[in-house]
Amino acid sequence: MTTISIYNTLHRRKEEFKPLDTENVRMYVCGPTVYDRAHLGNAKTPVVFDVLYRLLRYVYGENHVTYVSNITDVDDKILNKHKETGKSIREITAETYQWYVNDMDKLNVLSPNHRPRATEYINEMIELVELLLKNGHAYEAEGHVLFDVDSMPSYGYLSGRSMKEMLAGARIEVADYKKNPADFILWKPSSADQPGWDSPWGYGRPGWHLECSAMSSKLLGNSFDIHGGGSDLIFPHHENECAQSLCAYPGESFANYWVHGGMLMVDGVKMSKSLGNFYTIDQVLEKAPAEALRLLFLTTHYHQPFNFTFDGLSQAKSNLDKFYNALLRVSDVNVVNTKPDERIVSALADDLNTPLALSYLHELTNNLNKAETQEEKSVAKNLLLSSAQLLGLLWQDPQSWFKGDDDLAEDIEKKIAERANAKKNKDYALADKIRNELKEQGIILEDTPQGTTWKKI
Repeated sequence: MTTISIYNTLHRRKEEFKPLDTENVRMYVCGPTVYDRAHLGNAKTPVVFDVLYRLLRYVYGENHVTYVSNITDVDDKILNKHKETGKSIREITAETYQWYVNDMDKLNVLSPNHRPRATEYINEMIELVELLLKNGHAYEAEGHVLFDVDSMPSYGYLSGRSMKEMLAGARIEVADYKKNPADFILWKPSSADQPGWDSPWGYGRPGWHLECSAMSSKLLGNSFDIHGGGSDLIFPHHENECAQSLCAYPGESFANYWVHGGMLMVDGVKMSKSLGNFYTIDQVLEKAPAEALRLLFLTTHYHQPFNFTFDGLSQAKSNLDKFYNALLRVSDVNVVNTKPDERIVSALADDLNTPLALSYLHELTNNLNKAETQEEKSVAKNLLLSSAQLLGLLWQDPQSWFKGDDDLAEDIEKKIAERANAKKNKDYALADKIRNELKEQGIILEDTPQGTTWKKI
């Protein structure tokens, strides 16, 4: 069996991955808060963990991996959107959730085994708060229930920061009712016009950190293998998840491996609306196909900062053109199930080294272009496709890739028919004119015994 190694934030080193149960490898990744269009950061994290999910399924078997990625559908950002737009909270979360799922489908992100919504697990959250109160790790104050960080001597063990560093480096809500400024909310009161649920502490709603602890415990158990997300979540979100779960379930390990993706930047600086470099997924996909964005994410090692540029996106599109051009040459070769290139498997098994894996994918493409016999073409094509599948790439039909949108394709097909009619009437000047006009639009025609085909350049 392939040995996987992965960088574990908990121990600040790359470690061999040893699942608790090889028959049920379990992974939890923090998903988005659904209040608006998903942005580039919301896309990068699922793409990265989709590759890890694919690798785990390849190594342990598709039916032996359980992947959970949550949806936060109760949050102050959603309340603010409700006030801003006048739309109901249900309408906002339903619409934005569907946008997110559609974006993930476009990026060829496999659906997790479970995509729980926070509002579906309120009872589990209340039970978790009751456990923390019972175990002496929480207290009630002015309608709130808060986690008592001083009750946990190891608080800070995930981020590796002292209390002073944690307080200095985070936006901590200041409140008179807190025993320690770092104490965080488990449950807070809701007004009549806010979403809320009846609880032993009155009508209210859960704190953000509580949600993931409750859902991961319910769906994966109190101890599981991998917990992932962006590096911006290490503190306070993941630190507080650890605190809640470890104190609620003493003797359990919660997550054994903590995996975090690097910060996303745009043109070398942090993405933000104030800088005018904030892009939603749908805005980016107006400029290039979703597969180009996916490929671009994979050109940088997941643990490093990722810098998005439109030039990089354009280069990713050009690389995909190269891949699909090679596949177009062998469209008559049947696709059969083949094991992926072992070098690509090894690269991904070594802490998801996607840049190295992509270099091998280019090599496999060159081999396909050099293949001459049908047997050579078959071996090269199927090795390329099976290897690309581990990366979630090259899932489209080459003809479809080059043809692009349906309206353009329909217009080109009409012009091809006009050209064929002109040739039939021996009006070769008109036929050549149509060919040249299409070429100026970046469309190349290829006349074959079966008819005329076309592709973009």
